[in-house]
Amino acid sequence: MGIVVLTMKASVIEMFLVLLVTGIHSNKEMTKKIKRPKFTVPQINCDVKAGKIINPEFIVKCPAGCQDPKYHVYGTGIYASYSSVCGAAVHSGVLDNSGGKILVQKVAGQSGYKGSFSNGVQSLSLPRWRESFIVSESKPQKGVTYPSTLTYSSSKNPDAKAGETTKAYQRPSAPGTTAQPVTLMQILAMPAAEVTHATLPKPFPFATSATSSPRPQPVGHGSWEMGTQKQDSPGAAFQEPMGADVGLGEMDLWKPGPVLLDAGFIPKEELSTQSSEPVSQGDPNCKVDLSFLIDGSSGIGKRRFQIQKQFLADIAQALDIGPAGPLMGVVQYGDNPATQFNLKTHMNSRDLKTAIEKITQRGGLSNVGRAISFVTKTFFSKANGNRGGAPNVAVVMVDGWPTDKVEEASRLARESGINIFFITVEAAAENEKQYVTEPNFANKAVCRTNGFYSFNVQSWLGLSKTMQPLVKRVCDTDRLACSKTCLNSADIGFVIDGSSSVGTGNFRMVLQFVANISKAFEISDTDTRIGAVQYTYEQRLEFGFDKYSTKPDILNAIKRVGYWSGGTSTGAAIHYALEQLFKKSKPNKRKLMILITDGRSYDDVRIPAMAAHQKGVITYAIGVAWAAQDELEIIATHPAREHSFFVDEFDNLHKSVPRIIQNICTEFNAQPRN
Repeated sequence: MGIVVLTMKASVIEMFLVLLVTGIHSNKEMTKKIKRPKFTVPQINCDVKAGKIINPEFIVKCPAGCQDPKYHVYGTGIYASYSSVCGAAVHSGVLDNSGGKILVQKVAGQSGYKGSFSNGVQSLSLPRWRESFIVSESKPQKGVTYPSTLTYSSSKNPDAKAGETTKAYQRPSAPGTTAQPVTLMQILAMPAAEVTHATLPKPFPFATSATSSPRPQPVGHGSWEMGTQKQDSPGAAFQEPMGADVGLGEMDLWKPGPVLLDAGFIPKEELSTQSSEPVSQGDPNCKVDLSFLIDGSSGIGKRRFQIQKQFLADIAQALDIGPAGPLMGVVQYGDNPATQFNLKTHMNSRDLKTAIEKITQRGGLSNVGRAISFVTKTFFSKANGNRGGAPNVAVVMVDGWPTDKVEEASRLARESGINIFFITVEAAAENEKQYVTEPNFANKAVCRTNGFYSFNVQSWLGLSKTMQPLVKRVCDTDRLACSKTCLNSADIGFVIDGSSSVGTGNFRMVLQFVANISKAFEISDTDTRIGAVQYTYEQRLEFGFDKYSTKPDILNAIKRVGYWSGGTSTGAAIHYALEQLFKKSKPNKRKLMILITDGRSYDDVRIPAMAAHQKGVITYAIGVAWAAQDELEIIATHPAREHSFFVDEFDNLHKSVPRIIQNICTEFNAQPRN
């Protein structure tokens, strides 16, 4: 009997040693492969949708012919993950119809996607989708490892070009169990009946296929957990998760299990069973569209650039980013500016902070003026997420001083309604000021010179102290003075001559003139408002400032004004407009009266005109045909040459529109900035 037991133990030992050697051999072979990774770009077909690929960031090669309209694309710039990856690349201009390599990055879902025609591809609109992606040139980012094979969200992978490999996760271990290795001494001490149920280390399979090989852990995820099982070792990402109590006879039955999702990307068919962490809609008390212009010049150095990024991340956290609150994008400048991400790329603070961490320094000079011009012309557009109703704010961070001039670029930015803040860190010392291109550059750039828009920080180590004051000021929308522009901050009252000498046909031309001026302004309850009075001997209020609050409604109301016919009492009309129209103007609005007449008044205009000027109503007098030049100059605000206009025929009224609007804006922008 003793001989039989000894023989059984010897057999078990022999079996264990064979398995152990085999496992070591397999692990060595796999280790050799791991040590010499060779990146090959996966190829995909035109019909592959981004939502079917789990990887959050990857480089792929698209074939030719993806411009075909059968490959649907949804959105512009940022695309819904239901879109064809390669079709979106062609639409965005990153690829042409001949195909090529692209970099794809997953981003948060959007509340809406706007279709457009671009580069031969018509993209479609979509009201909302759970996940988005952006496409760029296939320039790998430093420190990022891209997958050589893609992981799809279901076992039914899309048709791929020949040679493409795909992967699926293997079945993880049962929750609440941990696989423990068994030593040779433990086996020798076991009763024979328990040997077959021992937990043995599972070697790599002797033969693997492209579809069943274990999936490497994505970059940035050092460990994975399932139940209580956790792996943290460098090679753990490549090892097979293992269930507890696997018998010797079960190893040949190990088969691929369901796909394990990472990075929060969930296939459509699983949405109903997956719970997601609630995402903030943002702070509604701080609804601003915010651009940070960060210094990426060579002079700032790597350490200070990192401090600057940390400051941005802290700002993003403090602001509570979201569609109902503040939105934030980043532009980095050096020799030339470049958008790191726009207002609609990241819709919450968490995603925004992650994106900020990935920003790499550009280097070059410190061309701040060029960066401000770039932001004015391109950043605050609807395509980049500008919401229209939210104030535009640009925070410029400068290490030392700019290498170009900022005054003219900043003036244009202010006139466009952009509130410019400046954070100057380690400004020029007395002996360095001779090298500064433009002395007092910050005051020439900011929205107002009252100190509200400027921060002068002595050292980068003290930058964090400005975070709370900056957030408070950026969110104080009542004090963002540059949000008010010449086009969105006035009450404009038209006083229209409807006398018999005008005639029906010419009166329609006058109304078209009124409509052309109104079109140039941003019209709403809180922006510019329009009102109109028609006069002959008598006066009639056609509509007041509070009657219509949209541009289409205003234009329709102007079109409906009926020709009255009668005499010409211009003085009485001015008095009536002051009482019935401008008396109801809002205190914070600029009051503009635009009077159009074709003849000399039957009554005196001096006293009513003086009353208008004293009440702060800026008056423009427009004369046609038989209008008296001396009366126009009396009615017009001083200087008369900037506020009175004369045309010989009604047909020429439209020619004066651009100059009138230009003069309105020039006068507005000439106001003191203190």
